[in-house]
Amino acid sequence: MMAARRNPITGQPWSVPVVADEVPESGRHFDLMADEPTRAATAELAGLRALPELTASFDVARYGRNGLHVTGTVAATVGQVCVVTLEPMEERLEEPIDVIFSPQQNVPRAADYLDLEITAEDAPEPLIDGIVDLGALATEFLILGIDPYPRKPDAEFEPPATGDDTGHPFAALAALKKGEGER
Repeated sequence: MMAARRNPITGQPWSVPVVADEVPESGRHFDLMADEPTRAATAELAGLRALPELTASFDVARYGRNGLHVTGTVAATVGQVCVVTLEPMEERLEEPIDVIFSPQQNVPRAADYLDLEITAEDAPEPLIDGIVDLGALATEFLILGIDPYPRKPDAEFEPPATGDDTGHPFAALAALKKGEGER
């Protein structure tokens, strides 16, 4: 397992740069495990209560002359707060990753094709300075995979009783209106 470090330029909490020219034709495999400071910084970035586990596994292969094809998985145990009960909870997350990187001058543009429309979803990601940051990629997919409204499996929302009209936000206005009608 490769250790992680913070990127001094971007400030990303998890940085594992891979230079495209150093990836052999046969490809390269990476197993990454984030250490405690990296998990704490990533949890803060993602708005998590805790991040007790964060790992990633990647296969990096050449794509064309200068590009890279990155496939793999990011796995984590994320600590959040249930939106119903407000109790702490943990959830296991596993996100697949399949991304193609190409130097910016090699990224096709839709205008270059008359009959073929390339959407942003189909276009390769830009390979900047010939480097792919696997830590940043794993962090991005982790954040995309987090449930924004985590809910414990047995949690049920109980709406307040509706019998008392004095509890709603416009109760004072209703009382004023009711008083006007009696005049």
